[in-house]
Amino acid sequence: MANRLRTALVQMRSGINPAQNIKDANAMIREAAQKGAQLVCTPENTHLIQTDRHLYLQAINEEKNEPALNAFMETARDTGVFLLVGSLAIKVSAQQAANRSFLINPAGEIIARYDKIHLFDVNINTRESWCESDHIQPGNRAVTARIGSATLGLSICYDLRFAALYRALAQAGANVLAVPAAFTRITGRKHWQVLLRARAIECGAFVLAPAQGGVHEDGRRTWGHSMVIDPWGEVIAKLDDDEPGVLMADLDLAKCETARRRIPALAHDRGFTLS
Repeated sequence: MANRLRTALVQMRSGINPAQNIKDANAMIREAAQKGAQLVCTPENTHLIQTDRHLYLQAINEEKNEPALNAFMETARDTGVFLLVGSLAIKVSAQQAANRSFLINPAGEIIARYDKIHLFDVNINTRESWCESDHIQPGNRAVTARIGSATLGLSICYDLRFAALYRALAQAGANVLAVPAAFTRITGRKHWQVLLRARAIECGAFVLAPAQGGVHEDGRRTWGHSMVIDPWGEVIAKLDDDEPGVLMADLDLAKCETARRRIPALAHDRGFTLS
C-alpha cells in the first residue's frame, strides 16, 4: 500500500576500525533488505567511534574520498533499499569534520545530506564530559526528503533536545523523523525514550531512532535501545538491550494524518512577548 513503509533500524557497536564497521553495517543492512525493508537506517557514527581527537582526524576523509560512503551507495544499489546512513565523520578542514547524515536511494544516489546542527558540549558528571565543537563543524540547515508517501526529516542525536527543529521539520511536511544516535549510557537511561516520545507526540510523526550501544573499543559507553514510535507516542518496536541487531517496523503513514487532524497543534502557533 502506498501509505505503508517497511523500515529497519540497525543497532551497532562501532569501533575504531572503519573497515570493520563498514563490514558490520553492510551485513545488517543486507539482512534488513532480505526481510523486506524499504528504508534502512543506521546510527550516528556508523563507520567510526574514536574518542582520541588526533586519531579521529587521521581516520576520516573528505566526502569524495570516503570509502564508507562509496560502500553504502553500492549496498543501497545492490539491495534496492533507501538507506539512511545515520552519520559519517566527513573531513571539512585539517582540524574539523562534519557529522553528516546521507540518504541514499535504491539507485545508489545521494538524495539528501544533513550536517548535525546542535553539538554535544556537556559536562555530564565529574567523570564524563564531551566537547564536539572541538572538532565538529556544526550545520545550519534543516533537511527533509521524500520517500514515496513519506517525508523524512533528518536529525542527529543531541538535536533531539531541541524541539523547535522537529516542529520546523513537521511543519515543512515531515511525517517521519529520523534520530540516529550514540546516546551516552547515563543520559540514555534517563532521557532517551521520553524525549523520543515527546518529539513524536508534538509533531504527530513517526520517530525512527537507530542507536549505538554497548562498550566501544575506545572505552565509550552508549545506551542502545533503538526504537520506533508512532504519532500518538506509542513505542511500536524496540530493542531492549545494547547489543548489535536489526529492528523491523511497519509504518502506517495514515496515522500521521489522523493524529494531526485530532490535535492540529502544528497549525496553532501564536506570537507572544516575554516580559
